[in-house]
Amino acid sequence: MRFHMRALMIGMLVGMASLAFAAEKVGEKPPSPPAPLPEADGYCGIWYANQPSGDEYKFKYSGGMATYPQQHVPIAYYSEKARKTFFVYGGRTPEANRLLHMVSYFDHATGTVPRPRILLDKKTSDAHDNPTLMLDDAGYLWVFSNAHGTGRPAYIHRSRQPYSIEAFDRVLVTNFSYSQPWHVPGDGFCFLHTRYTSGKRFLFVGLSPDGRHWEAPRPLAQVVQGHYQISWRDGRRIGTAMNYHPVQGGVNARTNLYYLETPDGGKTWTTVDGKAVDLPLSTVKNPALVRDFESEGLLVYLKDLGFDADRHPVILFLTSRNYASGPAGDPRIWRTARWTGRQWEIREAFRSDNNYDYGPLYLEADGAWRVIAPTEPGPQPYNTGGEIAMWLSRDRGASWQKVKQLTHNSRYNHTYVRRPVHAHPEFYALWADGHARELSESHLYFTDREGTRVYRLPSSMTGPCKPDEIACPGR
Repeated sequence: MRFHMRALMIGMLVGMASLAFAAEKVGEKPPSPPAPLPEADGYCGIWYANQPSGDEYKFKYSGGMATYPQQHVPIAYYSEKARKTFFVYGGRTPEANRLLHMVSYFDHATGTVPRPRILLDKKTSDAHDNPTLMLDDAGYLWVFSNAHGTGRPAYIHRSRQPYSIEAFDRVLVTNFSYSQPWHVPGDGFCFLHTRYTSGKRFLFVGLSPDGRHWEAPRPLAQVVQGHYQISWRDGRRIGTAMNYHPVQGGVNARTNLYYLETPDGGKTWTTVDGKAVDLPLSTVKNPALVRDFESEGLLVYLKDLGFDADRHPVILFLTSRNYASGPAGDPRIWRTARWTGRQWEIREAFRSDNNYDYGPLYLEADGAWRVIAPTEPGPQPYNTGGEIAMWLSRDRGASWQKVKQLTHNSRYNHTYVRRPVHAHPEFYALWADGHARELSESHLYFTDREGTRVYRLPSSMTGPCKPDEIACPGR
């Protein structure tokens, strides 16, 4: 009986999600929350763990997850007009490890951060519910609050004023996971996201001219048990890289590498060489396949995607032979896949000690490729994260040099370094820390482009203040 009632409730939520999209299409608006948003006393991140392992490493992945996961793209955005880097993260109160959706900014004019605003109490500790952020042409902030599966609702909020975090209106109550909202200048939203269907993670794309009126989501990929994806925008063009989940093992057996792109903000989709594809992708061997890693016995963990100086896509990912924490998965090899204009060029970059070590790829205007990631062993080795290092390649990934280690002698592992859209050199990467084997506090950090300064956001504050600079070698 209990199972039947839960299934009935989930079905009702899925139905509500469909109705919500339909309601928005005819102009109905759910009620807005009260304003202004309350302020938190400081920057405290959510702690989260997944799949207990029963060994010394405790979990498949774990730790400070304020900026988790990489499938939530983007979470930070630099506005030149406002001279601020806006960002969202998964926060909590000092008293309870319960997920709060937080929104804030770094003010480049003053070098300060305000007290962060509490947008939403998600009523869970599951960091899969963390938010994403996008700005539109007019400077309004849009926050997409995810749900992990169909058991909780997802939300879309818009700031009441451009470039402001003071108050938000609730635009939509629906259901989506792993949101990747992209606003295409002059065109509207291309919303890449996941929808759970009988436990499968299928990929969809939703289009909207204004964020309020949405077309019915269209399926993008539905191969076997589903996919994870990462994406990035280059003008009206958006690229997405995917893996797939086989029948045996599901997400713990994620493998293969695929790539699709849209030249027109999500209306049509092609392979990397411009050939139209029939959607959704539905077979393991399909025109989007970059490399068959399944035949090599390798798992594929997606990291980041961008476009190089030639506007060719470059995918950053990691391969492993085991899903669990610990040395059984070694070697864990970070790789790049670059489209040369004729073929995919796949090269090894460097290595780390956990599948869920994550860092972004910066493809800079002068041709440099930069990665900022926890590739160095941390105080909880072989667990998620570690010490942050900066890697640089000046030959399109043929060779990499570790040019700097940004953190050292840390108490906790540093996790999930994230890249802002239009990243400003003063606020180039954002991440969190946390104990990887037990519940702990979690702080948030950011660094500049060269890694000369690392700052920790204050966990206790009474008003706008400058972040604390932590010791960083090699200045």
